[in-house]
Amino acid sequence: MKVETRRIRFKTNGEGDIINVTDKVEEVVESVNLNNGIVTIFVPGSTGAITTIEYEPGLLKDFPAMLERIAPKNIYYRHEEMWHDGNGHSHVRAALIGPSLTVPFENKKLLLGTWQQIVFLELDVRKRDRELILQIIGE
Repeated sequence: MKVETRRIRFKTNGEGDIINVTDKVEEVVESVNLNNGIVTIFVPGSTGAITTIEYEPGLLKDFPAMLERIAPKNIYYRHEEMWHDGNGHSHVRAALIGPSLTVPFENKKLLLGTWQQIVFLELDVRKRDRELILQIIGE
């Protein structure tokens, strides 16, 4: 068993960005000297998240609407008492979705469903420089 670690860096435009990173993750998996295994995609930070969706216009609107119903922006968050930065809802949303995702691969190809893409969700209220850490384990 071998482990490779790689990074993907990009900029976001702030809250609401849903960035399809599937192609970038595939490129990394294809570039390492492993044929079969798993890749874990991890988001350092507490206001970004990673998940899978069908990356299509309807869901790109439905997903943020769902987050607004579950963790609305316009309610009181005690986080504001500490930092006064207006992103209490961002932290709650990121914790709900999660900071990592593990995807198996075979013959250097991600084993995703036909309509399944890996997406990064920018949940912070401001533009950010982001990094994904990919840990690839396999043979």
